[in-house]
Amino acid sequence: MHNSIKSILTMSPVMPVLVINKVDKVEHLFEALIKGNLKVVEITLRTSCALKVIEIASKKFPSLMVGAGTVLNEKDLQDIKSVGASFAVSPGCTISLATKALDMKFPFLPGIANSSDIMNLISLGYKSFKFFPAEAAGGINYIKSLNGPFPDIVFCPTGGVNQENATAWLKQNNVICVGGSWIIPSNTEDYSEIERRALLASKLRS
Repeated sequence: MHNSIKSILTMSPVMPVLVINKVDKVEHLFEALIKGNLKVVEITLRTSCALKVIEIASKKFPSLMVGAGTVLNEKDLQDIKSVGASFAVSPGCTISLATKALDMKFPFLPGIANSSDIMNLISLGYKSFKFFPAEAAGGINYIKSLNGPFPDIVFCPTGGVNQENATAWLKQNNVICVGGSWIIPSNTEDYSEIERRALLASKLRS
């Protein structure tokens, strides 16, 4: 199972983190991301229409790996699986949530902010983590320092990662990809701009 979350994270150097407030025209957004050569998205459960959007994206765009973010408990996990999400992402993690994902054999990227979080989840077999909030929790220097005690662990930093600093994050050998919201400017329906930003992001590691 952990291999599958790791393989999902290797599909694109940047995983757009989407907070979507309305279902209307959402197909155009996913089409723009696909044209921009991004293969993975995280749709956060912070809005009332999030589950519907995950369902639309999962059904209509099979080439896109659609994940759900802000998964906080076992009910969220069941809900996102029922609408077709391919993986789950959490801002932090509890042992019960991590264990439930294992029981369900559902690809899960748990959030960590320190070494204790990592050790608790390693004990369950996890090796891939979301580092959140990345800049506020110590930034690139902190990620570098984790490489010593945890050489086999990879991270997807999210929170404060943007177009300007994404390349610096991606140069770290324990960073598998980054998560960010900059690809989708807030309240925009300029899909050609979203496609342009997605294309730039898709090439950050090439």
